[in-house]
Amino acid sequence: MLTSETRARDFPHLEGKAYLNTAAEGIPPLAVGEALQQYVNDKQLGMDGREPHFEQWNAACTLLGEMYGLSAEEVTICSCSSEAFNLAARAAGLEQGDEVIINDLDFPAGSTPWLHDDCPATVRVWRHRDWSLHVEDLVSLLGPRTRVVSTSLVSFFNGFMVPLEEMIEAIHQHSDAQVVLDVTQALGRIPLDLTQVDLVISSTHKWILSSHGGGLVGIPSRSADRWNVQAGGWFNLQDAFGSERFEQVVVKPGAAGFTVGMPNFPAVYAIRAGLAYIKDTGVEAIEAAARPQMEACLEGLTGLPVELISPRDPSRLAGILAFRHPDAEAIHQQLLEENIHVMAHAGRLRVAIHGYNTMEDVERLLAKLREVLA
Repeated sequence: MLTSETRARDFPHLEGKAYLNTAAEGIPPLAVGEALQQYVNDKQLGMDGREPHFEQWNAACTLLGEMYGLSAEEVTICSCSSEAFNLAARAAGLEQGDEVIINDLDFPAGSTPWLHDDCPATVRVWRHRDWSLHVEDLVSLLGPRTRVVSTSLVSFFNGFMVPLEEMIEAIHQHSDAQVVLDVTQALGRIPLDLTQVDLVISSTHKWILSSHGGGLVGIPSRSADRWNVQAGGWFNLQDAFGSERFEQVVVKPGAAGFTVGMPNFPAVYAIRAGLAYIKDTGVEAIEAAARPQMEACLEGLTGLPVELISPRDPSRLAGILAFRHPDAEAIHQQLLEENIHVMAHAGRLRVAIHGYNTMEDVERLLAKLREVLA
């Protein structure tokens, strides 16, 4: 991934392409495709295929636990991050008078479940200033009734990375709230320290280079009793086929309660392969390789006639930069004509830099932007 040889071997579809859109869709290495084919082979065994299916499940959960800093028993895989957040909103045990804090740089999956009419809590919004979230503004929202603070570690919108340690310290100082963290735009891209987080959620089709169809959930054992999923199913139940199954429902505590039915095994195979590839490459090595490209891109965008909506402080960035321009759609089209791929969505252009990117990709992007904007 980090050399021209491994890039050509593992990502042949990137040949000639400046792909700077991993924050939307990661490009899977060939190993992920091989894993999906293995699923098909194992599925053809019928019921006997469940043994290798669950071997893949166990391997994926072990890898995920390592990524989250948790044990395999403290993580699980559901169908997507949206499902995980909806289950979390039901599992939090919220009551009238409770408060939940979300923010206005977050992806809808992490904020909208708390806004539904059937959620009894009052929602308060931590609003950005100058495209950054400031902890002192969060402090003014915290109080004795704050039960949940939900945020992304890295904003999908502009790449802002919250100061996690400072934020959690403030939350614990001013409330008894559970910290819910979406690491979709960070997992597989930057090293993580999630030791003080109570619920971790991620998608699977971006920086870990896997497929769609997975939601990665982690709940440390210390917080398991605070998250009791109120949902029917069978895989999430303590005794799904016992003699009292029509009299009572007892859901497994913590993360295990978030996988309500049969796991999405095709995605599980792909997730296991994607996580293994990231582990073998090394997240620290990915960050070390991509950081100079991020800084070069940030410097280049700063000198262009665009509205930069990402932080100018590199320490508050992971792998995303974003900017706005009145002719964003036309600029996007001209980039595509040169086989340069960025995201055009929600009124901005977004650049995402991963380990398979090169300084040449960044230079191609900046050169074309200078030409278009001249």
